[in-house]
Amino acid sequence: MNNETLDKMRQLRLYGMYDAFKTNLETSIKESLTPDQFVAFLIASEWDDRRNRNIERAIKSAGFRYKASLEEVDYAIDRGLDKNQFHRLAGLDFIKEHKDIFITGSTGTGKSYLATALGYQACQDGFKVLYVNTAKFMGQLKLAKAKGTLLAELKRIERIDLLILDDFGLQPFDPQSRLILLDIIEDRHQKRSTMLTSQIPVKQWYDIIGEKTIADAVLDRIVHHSLRLELYGESLRRRKSKSDSVFL
Repeated sequence: MNNETLDKMRQLRLYGMYDAFKTNLETSIKESLTPDQFVAFLIASEWDDRRNRNIERAIKSAGFRYKASLEEVDYAIDRGLDKNQFHRLAGLDFIKEHKDIFITGSTGTGKSYLATALGYQACQDGFKVLYVNTAKFMGQLKLAKAKGTLLAELKRIERIDLLILDDFGLQPFDPQSRLILLDIIEDRHQKRSTMLTSQIPVKQWYDIIGEKTIADAVLDRIVHHSLRLELYGESLRRRKSKSDSVFL
């Protein structure tokens, strides 16, 4: 009877419930629970399993370059990172309010890590996230346009709750990519959140985007109501290298 029940759970893809029931058979958890508590135990196990699998899929779909967590953010380093401000951002109200975030600073100050940590938290909270290198992303979208699939890609991007454009402005935008950027920003304006990390100060983005009319249109939609983290200081990688050399 128990094996038949386990087989039916597996066929119904109730994997969390399957594992919980199998564990019960091996450890006799049920003997210490009332019937309603045991049912609650099975349901909670299935709920947790599905949630964890959803998070795993969301993280994989987001395309992060590496893993990052809010717990591992280092506030002891002097780089202009305000702990209270970042903790407020970690609450993810900015996504619910459809606000944009800019994280700027020199090379190696941890911009990408902070963006990734917020992105991981967003995945864990059930939001759809997409993390991309801006230059590569524009190249992919230009290729999609050549194939006639750009509109479908833009629709997909529009549904993303948090779009993270990493290394924004490292390469100037050509005429085709700046038009695509405008389409993305226009589609997401006040409907979804976009996070940009950049070595380039915001005041120089106008020149990076190029073409006055398009630059005005893009920046008018994202600059005025954005939340900003402005970092400074020496590269964390260079600092770590110096620290390691002390012990050699």
